[in-house]
Amino acid sequence: MSAIASKYDFVLLFDVQDGNPNGDPDAGNLPRVDPETGHGLVTDVCLKRKVRNFVSLDRGNAKGYDIFVKEKAILNQLIDRAHEDDRVKAKKEKGQQTEAARQVMCETFFDVRAFGAVLTTGKNAGQVRGPVQLTFARSIDPVVAFEHSITRMAVATEEEAKQQEGENRTMGRKSTIPYGLYRGHGFVSAPLAKQTGFSQADLDLLWRALEQMFEHDRSAARGLMNVRRLVIFKHDSELGSAPASSLFDLVSLGRKEPARPPRAFADYEVRLPDAGRLPKGVSMDVRPAV
Repeated sequence: MSAIASKYDFVLLFDVQDGNPNGDPDAGNLPRVDPETGHGLVTDVCLKRKVRNFVSLDRGNAKGYDIFVKEKAILNQLIDRAHEDDRVKAKKEKGQQTEAARQVMCETFFDVRAFGAVLTTGKNAGQVRGPVQLTFARSIDPVVAFEHSITRMAVATEEEAKQQEGENRTMGRKSTIPYGLYRGHGFVSAPLAKQTGFSQADLDLLWRALEQMFEHDRSAARGLMNVRRLVIFKHDSELGSAPASSLFDLVSLGRKEPARPPRAFADYEVRLPDAGRLPKGVSMDVRPAV
């Protein structure tokens, strides 16, 4: 399947209610926050993990849609396995073997094809620059993290069960933010897609994953998370018809009642450009449709 022939830029809006969208292990797993502004942060690594998980659920063991970076995966074994492919063994020169192994890795793993990877930790398969890149997501307004005390009513051992009432209650802490609307940006490069073989089918799967990634990632710790808007700008050319920054500036958000702290997506107004404001050679797709 041929690689995509157009450049894409996109804006991702998602929110969290009474949850922790991305804990910081260096801060006791508190929600990530910009210390200077108080705005919440969600890392690109976190968002890519959600995409990987969705693709794994959606495609299962389908050929070409395995996931390279996943829990308990031994990466060097996966790289070494690529060198067992007959197309790699047929190459005589070491450099040719590396390039052939790189192509096998791109064909086998969706996330290598999309996000790229460093494949030099085992038998050398080179490095892959992925056509799909994401930024950190940042909350529109500052967020306030709350810590809640929690207790465990059950016991784990017979010794704990023999303790008197009140002595076997394990105390814990849970961190949440009451509400936050986050905005992230992404880019899809057509020239890099040619190098990895990232196809239109892969792109369609990426859009689905971004739209639905929280639907199958529920947990008590993350509260209620939803993707609210995915605004996709498609260029008519491989190298683009307008700078990504100028397109992102066309998507603005405002609070309906600035004096009140936001507690729901309905507290915001999302302003999107009409077709007449788009630069020449750029079209826009909004999901879900509004």
